[in-house]
Amino acid sequence: MSGSSAALQPPADAVQPVRHPDAPAPGELLGAHYGQCFGCGGEQAHGLHLEARAGEGVSVTAEFTVRSAHQGAPGLAHGGVLATALDETLGSLNWLLRTIAVTGRLETDFARPVPVGTVLHLEAEVTAVAGRKIYSTATGRIGGPDGPVAVRAEALFIEVKVDHFIDNGRPEEIRAAMDDPDQVRRARAFEVNP
Repeated sequence: MSGSSAALQPPADAVQPVRHPDAPAPGELLGAHYGQCFGCGGEQAHGLHLEARAGEGVSVTAEFTVRSAHQGAPGLAHGGVLATALDETLGSLNWLLRTIAVTGRLETDFARPVPVGTVLHLEAEVTAVAGRKIYSTATGRIGGPDGPVAVRAEALFIEVKVDHFIDNGRPEEIRAAMDDPDQVRRARAFEVNP
């Protein structure tokens, strides 16, 4: 990243991230954390349908295909959609820590245009943890995992309790998520986003 803000620099007492012992195994598909999520949910007709996989350590890889509904300029992905893809990928990292966290800050660099029809290959990793703060980075490439960099991001996630969502979400959707009999889906529904 070029010139990231001081808020994204881990403090001197930050520690290396530790993958939770119950985290998905490297290569395992993480699946959607919530069906209605614009980033990864399968119930969003125009969503990204981003698919993330656990990587080694505290890292993930992800892909999404830029479709016509994701355009900004004619034939090119909207910058906000690309930032969403980065945010979704970065947020998926918290599942490897088994921490409920929300995006506190996201800084994005756009290096090159991403045409409609492109598969964007994303990689993200947690770089440090300091108390409730989780520092991470991500890169998006076109043409393959080793292709040219199109977008980069640095992020700060803040660990929260599930009450954050209960107090701020729409009651009917919170109830539906809390009543889901699948424990993993129930826990992951409250994974990311402010």
